[in-house]
Amino acid sequence: MILYDYFRSSAAFRVRIALGLKGLAAERRFIHLRKAEQRSPAYLAINPHGFVPMLVDGTACLTQSLAIIEYLEETHPEPPLLPGSPEERAWVRSVALAVACDIHPLNNTRVLGHLERELHAGQQARDAWYRHWIGEGFAAIEKMLASRPGRGPCCLGATPTIADLCIVPQVFNAQRFGCPLDGVPKIMSVFDACMRLPAFDLAQPSKQADAEP
Repeated sequence: MILYDYFRSSAAFRVRIALGLKGLAAERRFIHLRKAEQRSPAYLAINPHGFVPMLVDGTACLTQSLAIIEYLEETHPEPPLLPGSPEERAWVRSVALAVACDIHPLNNTRVLGHLERELHAGQQARDAWYRHWIGEGFAAIEKMLASRPGRGPCCLGATPTIADLCIVPQVFNAQRFGCPLDGVPKIMSVFDACMRLPAFDLAQPSKQADAEP
């Protein structure tokens, strides 16, 4: 199993957590996004999307973090990252997708680069853009978490699901860009509980072999 990775990619961070929770080891191949290695002909030849993560498992060559996580869930079902009931599975997927589809795509490297190069947005404007979309998305997720009484330390119960795998990396991003987080105590409670688990702690950006200041 090979994981194409970048320490600061929140999408790759999700997959690193999933691998850790399931006790799986993957050979790591690092793609430096800031150096545009994802746009190199060699990488595009195996991943036309030019993103990380990409997971290679035998003949399977998989992209998109949530698709990879669901593949790991189906091929290595223990411990489960999806709950038992259809309603609960749909709910945790909705939280995960609120991050992966609503927040993250607006704030990834290529969008911020486009704002700078094509729209001539300065650093202050780009940071304001970043904080706006995290603030809006987190406000909605906070209400989703509040709507489920009896919640455990994680988003749904006592053990992590794909919802937690998406929330934790997004909190790291929010902290890096100085987003105010005092208005989302339930999200931060989930973050704190998850970061006490080794799989989350060891997957964080600063603990990766390609980490930079």
